[in-house]
Amino acid sequence: MLMIKRCTLLDHAGWLALRIALWPDSAFGSEDETQTLLSAPERNLVLTFHDADGQAVGFAEASVREDYVNGTSTSPVAFLEGLYVAPASRGQGVARQLVAAVEQWAVDVGCVELASDALLENHSSHAMHQALGFAETERVVYFLKPLAASDK
Repeated sequence: MLMIKRCTLLDHAGWLALRIALWPDSAFGSEDETQTLLSAPERNLVLTFHDADGQAVGFAEASVREDYVNGTSTSPVAFLEGLYVAPASRGQGVARQLVAAVEQWAVDVGCVELASDALLENHSSHAMHQALGFAETERVVYFLKPLAASDK
């Protein structure tokens, strides 16, 4: 039986491995970060999708953001922070089911918009977002200028 489960501090099997697959260059899994993401259910959501063998094959993370979110017109806004499906399970509706569950959570916590983002060069993510009903709102390039330390 296929199943979407909400991750909790006591039960989050498979989530961290999928998270590392999505963001391999990031340091995840600290106890503090896990505590933050899996607590405050009205502010954060972590879901895993389990296949018929009970293996986690996808996950979605979402949060409620009260700061300005590019392209939105309301606040607070539900924000899809991450969505990943293992390669062998893609094309089977896993992402669609995870996003539908995120949408229901967003409505339940009082949001009327669900936003997300993707890197400019991540064309497969752009296509997935469009297939899931998202509309592109804008493109942004961030800049940084290092400042010299002042002599105090």
